[in-house]
Amino acid sequence: MGKVAVITDSNSGITQNQAEEYGIYVLPMPFYIDEKLYFEDITLTQEEFYKKLGEGVDIKTSQPAPGDVLDLWNKVLTDHDEIVHIPMSSGLSSSCETAHMLAEDFDGRVQVVNNQRISVTQKQSVLEAKKLADQGESASKIKDLLEEHKMDSSIFITVDTLKYLKQGGRITPAAAAIGSVLNIKPVLQIKGEKLDAFTKARGMKLAKKKMLEAVEKELIENFGQTVDPEAVNIQAAYTGSREEAQLWAEEIKERFPGHKFEMDPLSLSIACHIGYGALAIAWTKRLV
Repeated sequence: MGKVAVITDSNSGITQNQAEEYGIYVLPMPFYIDEKLYFEDITLTQEEFYKKLGEGVDIKTSQPAPGDVLDLWNKVLTDHDEIVHIPMSSGLSSSCETAHMLAEDFDGRVQVVNNQRISVTQKQSVLEAKKLADQGESASKIKDLLEEHKMDSSIFITVDTLKYLKQGGRITPAAAAIGSVLNIKPVLQIKGEKLDAFTKARGMKLAKKKMLEAVEKELIENFGQTVDPEAVNIQAAYTGSREEAQLWAEEIKERFPGHKFEMDPLSLSIACHIGYGALAIAWTKRLV
């Protein structure tokens, strides 16, 4: 019997095929598109999602149904002693709070992690949890370690369109109209619980420059002038065009040489709120 299993959701960017490769489990996030239910990476691909988003159809995010969560936990516990469950940030979804409540009936066998991660930073937490589990650590020890280091990570995102920030009420219609005319690109930050405004720039080129500078500043603040590349992973993420994202990745690797680097599409749950053509950069302290 395997001791500790690791479960996450598709906000981590981990596909079902990758989950099988890594030896973990991924709950697909549900979406309602024109009132029809879809599941990320099961009945909804990235391409289909962006096609429907571009068509202007009604897309609503949701959280995994409690019954689906319980079914997976009970299935996994038939051949594992414990579970480490790593959902998306509690500040961005109620799925973490729901999982905590459900776990109360499992007598400590399910440890729900609230380390406030999403996308590439959540993925790193999942893979590190799996390494720790393989090394024989208990579910509670893994949970404590991940939560202890929850602030050792940051994501900066710039968007190509202001349409979805306006729809979500993050900027006013007037600000969106002026911003579009002036080619203003807001830079957002995810650190801890929330997606917040960080700065803004005229054009994508300057927005990318500001994100690179922001990451460099945070690394110096957290690790000193000489940052050990072995201590920090640098990550890129994007919505939409992989070609544009690949060019962005090359800029990042040139700015931060020697660091372990990874790039993945941003979670569709974030894409709903920022639209196509967004670019992101993240740093995350390595635990193992």
